[in-house]
Amino acid sequence: MAIYQDIAATTEGHVGIVEIRKPPHNFFDVSLINQIADALQAFDADNEIRSILFCAEGKAFCAGADFSNRPDTGLVTEEGGQVTKHLYKEAARIFRNRKPIVAAIQGPAIGGGLGLALVADFRIAAPEARFSANFTRLGFHPGFGLTATLPRLVGQQKAQMIFYTGRRYTGEEAVAMGLADQLAPLPELRATAMALAAEIAVAAPLALQSTRETLRRGLADAIETATERELVEQEWQRRTADFREGVKAMGERRTPDFKGR
Repeated sequence: MAIYQDIAATTEGHVGIVEIRKPPHNFFDVSLINQIADALQAFDADNEIRSILFCAEGKAFCAGADFSNRPDTGLVTEEGGQVTKHLYKEAARIFRNRKPIVAAIQGPAIGGGLGLALVADFRIAAPEARFSANFTRLGFHPGFGLTATLPRLVGQQKAQMIFYTGRRYTGEEAVAMGLADQLAPLPELRATAMALAAEIAVAAPLALQSTRETLRRGLADAIETATERELVEQEWQRRTADFREGVKAMGERRTPDFKGR
């Protein structure tokens, strides 16, 4: 198996395991997303792997972007200032994987971290899990393809509630609204998720992949379209006073005072 900087990619039987290793918060950046995409691509090419367990060490599954390190969470530029790629555009690669993914969510899956959790076909959540699309609380547009994936998963009305309020939902609440599929005690979370991944891996691999392709047909293309819109909106909103206030308020753990400018 390849050696990665911020993740581990291992196997157990017919299950490939991708584990984020940037504890405690597992903040994402372009490099992390590229490593995850590379690992999933490698598992797609391995005929012995039939399903994937997606997990993370530390307190959080992925607490989103580290706004103290802005250059690594947004645009990547070459000398001369030419934009070469964007985090959310790179993230679209992940949605083109061909094998079912079960995610174990032990703690916060926030912002883009929620988007990363929604890459999976199934989410097993601990009661301690926290799900939130807190973008508008920070003063900018949702990203990571969530405008495509979240309504598809929970429906338009619930997605609007999640986006507009920025609320945090517990593991129990996530299961009740369809954001997660099963609740498991934290000490049993990883084993429960692995058991589901192993159960899926018993199925005939060609039939499994073709069924998944049918059910998810158009999703990756929808992610591409969504991230194009998300990128445009986020880039101008990141230059607003509201965004600066949102990030500042988050760091100070207070309610932001937005001015609409």
